[in-house]
Amino acid sequence: MKFDFDDLKVKVGFEIHQQLDAKSKLFCNCKCVEANGSYDNNFIRILRPTKSELGNFDRAAIFEHTKMSTIKYYSKVGLSCLVEADEEPPHDINRDALETVLLFSLALNSNIADEIHVMRKLVIDGSNTSGFQRTMLVSTGGYLKVDGFKKIGVQSICLEEDAAKLLPHSKLYKEYGLDRLGIPLVEIALEPISGKPNEIVNVALTLGRLLRSSKRVSRGLGTIRQDVNISVNGGQVVEVKGVQQLSQLVKVLDYETKRQYGMIKISEEFEKRNIDDDFIGDKIQDITFLFKDSSSTILKKILKDANSILLSIRLRGLNGLIGYEPISDIRLGKELGEFVRFFGLGGIFHSDELPNYGITVKDVDSVKELLGLSDSDAFLIIGGNEKKVNIVLEPLIRRICEFRHGVIAETRAATMDGSTIFSRPRPGSSRMYPETDILPISIESVLLDNLKQKIPLPWNDLIRQIMEKYGLNNKLSEHIFDSQYYDVFEKIVSTSKNVTPTFVASKLTEDIVSLSRNNLDKSLLTDDMLIEVFDKLEKGFIAKESVTLIFEKIMKKESKTVKEAMSSLNLIEINDDELHKILDKILNDNTLVIKEKGANSIGALMGKSMITLRGKVDGSKINEYLKKKIEYFIDDELSN
Repeated sequence: MKFDFDDLKVKVGFEIHQQLDAKSKLFCNCKCVEANGSYDNNFIRILRPTKSELGNFDRAAIFEHTKMSTIKYYSKVGLSCLVEADEEPPHDINRDALETVLLFSLALNSNIADEIHVMRKLVIDGSNTSGFQRTMLVSTGGYLKVDGFKKIGVQSICLEEDAAKLLPHSKLYKEYGLDRLGIPLVEIALEPISGKPNEIVNVALTLGRLLRSSKRVSRGLGTIRQDVNISVNGGQVVEVKGVQQLSQLVKVLDYETKRQYGMIKISEEFEKRNIDDDFIGDKIQDITFLFKDSSSTILKKILKDANSILLSIRLRGLNGLIGYEPISDIRLGKELGEFVRFFGLGGIFHSDELPNYGITVKDVDSVKELLGLSDSDAFLIIGGNEKKVNIVLEPLIRRICEFRHGVIAETRAATMDGSTIFSRPRPGSSRMYPETDILPISIESVLLDNLKQKIPLPWNDLIRQIMEKYGLNNKLSEHIFDSQYYDVFEKIVSTSKNVTPTFVASKLTEDIVSLSRNNLDKSLLTDDMLIEVFDKLEKGFIAKESVTLIFEKIMKKESKTVKEAMSSLNLIEINDDELHKILDKILNDNTLVIKEKGANSIGALMGKSMITLRGKVDGSKINEYLKKKIEYFIDDELSN
């Protein structure tokens, strides 16, 4: 089915979260550097929800608490301290970070508050040791200019702490690294907009370019995250968190629009069948005994633990609706399976897909008989640890009831393939309360006047400046600036005399992108590695064609360092003395060719030289040296 964003009246609102390029964290002096898995200490916490200043619990916090596990935090000296461990009050705010966000507010024509108050935003998923995230509203209103004339409204601009980094965790603990916790982050929320996907993506691209043009933000995967609020006509707003790339954003918009439209179509079926809440889960039966001797591999795996059970849930009037696909791959059954997996269960079985998975017709009939099902009824089976099953039971039934009304207002997480999965209910107003350890911050007009002189250049002027400074064409200037490699590009070309900026920019954009499309991991190429590769090229230790080969070796995980990659490719560093010796030997072995062809022997000698030196020395350098040696040989022959 082809979708038209205009017909569905799709509305999209952006919240951009961008790490600032700060020397220290927001409320302490620890460095803003990744630990890369190297930690010194760890400690354990259990987080619980607390009431807001009005005495209410936030529904998102309550939901997180129902599935909460013990949390283990890892820290590294210099990258986190007692502030991140919530064992010490926050220090004074990082003034540079505050000034950066004020600068963005001015650039977006936003109304800056006279006094900024730090707030606590409840977060008990484990990503904050304190159970809250410190955030402050800096400005409201304003607009972003897109394509030089279109104005997109700004809702708010905030300065806040980044969350701790989720690590691979065990069954016992949910694990986080504290190196990222507390890094300054700007949050910019835009007004909802309508338009085609490419128009919506262009808005995100324009805002990202504005932030990067300040040269005050971090670059690279994970340093910018976009939360996208999406709604279709007749539906509720769904927040999708964690979109990191523009290519991923296009897929998320497409998938989430289809999903929401599909949920509306499913709700229409509920209405046609006159289903009400009393029909959902009116009978629940423990059916563990029915499957004790089942030959189903999946059920055997579930029931191998003595504490595991199987429960069946009656769904009156829902026969055929759980597996119904109004749109390809959009099903109520899929939604419910994702929901229970979030609680640590493997998924669900439902009557629309059975018999299957080793569950026989006889098994299905037995469940139907126990539940007293009519031909119009359906059932679900959930299985796993008894405690987890009992925890998920009530929320699962409530969720099915909510789907009667169409799209559920909730928070979902973006996956790398562009789909979305349930994360938690939308937070309410009870999520926020004042930070009592930090005084309000007054914003002086003198400071704002000084910052007005530092507002970033408009996009077109910035690209023109890059073209003039480095001699790049317009397309390459845009590509290198939009990439995560612009800062390292500037470092490389500032020390290069023999390697052109055009060559460096093309390798950092076109070649790395091309390798990435073959499922190679560009995150393995660190800035230091890139600088080292181009330094080798600058000094003549490798040839131009070797640059991409070295990138490929590292991105394939075949080499961990530049040195290893060079060794694997047999790219032994050759200095000028060694190069002259090799070329002299080639000349001595081919004197007859030189005598016969004279200066025209350069082609044959280049071919023989490249057999030995390909990738180790730049071809232009070999050509230059050979020409001089041939000329000297010919002159010497004539003089004799």
